[in-house]
Amino acid sequence: MQSWFLLMAAIAAEVGGTTCLKLSDGFSRLVPSVGVVVLYALSFVSLAAVLKSMDVSVAYAIWAGLGTALIAVMGVVIFDEPISGIRVASLAFIIVGVVGLQLSGAVH
Repeated sequence: MQSWFLLMAAIAAEVGGTTCLKLSDGFSRLVPSVGVVVLYALSFVSLAAVLKSMDVSVAYAIWAGLGTALIAVMGVVIFDEPISGIRVASLAFIIVGVVGLQLSGAVH
């Protein structure tokens, strides 16, 4: 259970770091730029801890997939990026893939 908490923390930190990356305006703004470094470091440290007890194929896929999906949603909600049917369908495929990997990891 602790590894799942750490994985969710790693995903949240990665999403926060990527959001700060957008807000940093090419690293020209100090506070968001510091946020990028701190949050990405926290994300990788948390992910490294998760990999002690979880298969890398499952942990990394969940980390990358959910992080990507959440950033896409953040782009639409916070940064007014356009949304389309193909984007929604693509996000659904990412989520289905993450769920499938998690279920396959639980079977072995």
